[in-house]
Amino acid sequence: MIAEITERQLEIIEASGKILTERGVSGLTLKNIAKEMKFSESAVYRHFKSKEDIIITMLNYLAEIMNMNLSRICKSDKPSQQRLVEVFQSQLDFFEENPNFVVAVFSDGLFEESQKINEAIQRIMVLNMKNVIPLVAEGQAKGEFINTMKPDELMHIAMGSFRLQMYKWRISNMNFNIQIEGKRVINNFITLVTP
Repeated sequence: MIAEITERQLEIIEASGKILTERGVSGLTLKNIAKEMKFSESAVYRHFKSKEDIIITMLNYLAEIMNMNLSRICKSDKPSQQRLVEVFQSQLDFFEENPNFVVAVFSDGLFEESQKINEAIQRIMVLNMKNVIPLVAEGQAKGEFINTMKPDELMHIAMGSFRLQMYKWRISNMNFNIQIEGKRVINNFITLVTP
């Protein structure tokens, strides 16, 4: 279940993501958020304590959506290999539909903003691994994936490759088809891990 977030907070998060996409971390100020929303800075403060609070809420909202989607996929009865492809496909679909979240997760400057923001980003990674490592272990037990590496090692390779592809998409200003390139990464990974 997604944490309670008001419609106005979601609008502020979306406006913040748009600013992050267009102007980077340095452009994400409460003044710019208020200007984008067409209301006063004090109105932003009624919903969030600070810029950091907005970013953390954005990341936590993303983490909950991803956790919900990944849990549903990983618990299905489909073959492990198919579920793993669906895990990555669901993330491609989400980020393609919500590119402002890509910036929140794959922005260079956010890591330097605060420890709390780093922890929120790390939470997303932990949730991904928590959902997917058991899926990989199950696939290994059924002979669907190679057994020459531990499940977490396989997932570090997969997540690293996927993360690099998303980062490349981000720094190209989303200038290429992420579905085509993302599917290529997924298919290459499946080829590598299939016995």
